[in-house]
Amino acid sequence: MPAFDFKKEYKELYLPKSKPIIIDVPTMRFIMIDGKGDPNTSEFYKASVEILYGLSYSIKMSKKSGNKPEGYFDYVVPPLEGLWWFEEEYFDGNVIGKKDKFNWTMMIRQPNFVTQHVFETAKAVLSKKKPELDTSVAHLEDFTEGLCAQVMHIGSYDDEQPTVEALEEFIKSQGYRTEMSGIRQHHEIYISDPRKTAPEKLKTVIRHPILRL
Repeated sequence: MPAFDFKKEYKELYLPKSKPIIIDVPTMRFIMIDGKGDPNTSEFYKASVEILYGLSYSIKMSKKSGNKPEGYFDYVVPPLEGLWWFEEEYFDGNVIGKKDKFNWTMMIRQPNFVTQHVFETAKAVLSKKKPELDTSVAHLEDFTEGLCAQVMHIGSYDDEQPTVEALEEFIKSQGYRTEMSGIRQHHEIYISDPRKTAPEKLKTVIRHPILRL
């Protein structure tokens, strides 16, 4: 049987159209790493992404190492996601000249069979394989995002502001308001691989948490 692909099975979460929609996002399990600063220049950001992928693939390949978790099924590792916010200003999509002020949580979704024990085992495996990586910065969390509005942005990450503005206008037109607080923040899901995709063709899901007015 083909590997389970979260993007294909849950298209409403990962493959929205360029027209905004309202969606109730269910609770999902993630490996997360929290940080600050410009993702383009931060060594910690670069290491964090490497750790997230390293742990995710360690879990996926555990079936071959004798550590196959109970309930395991073959699957495609889901895409990288990021929660982004500024401490002292509202996130309106304009990030030029302000990236050093970013707070972020980078994360990758995990199947529900990934328990704390499975996660700790993956950390031990990755630490042995790549001792230079500090896996202690990663944590396993269940994230309930709830009611949100989302849209597919096509283009460079630096050109997201018009898409964010259109999403905000849609939210207001539907009788909601954006409510960013706690872990519910400006949310990006990176459908395209920036190493293989031209900037103008990048696909990024943009999602904002909302409340009814």
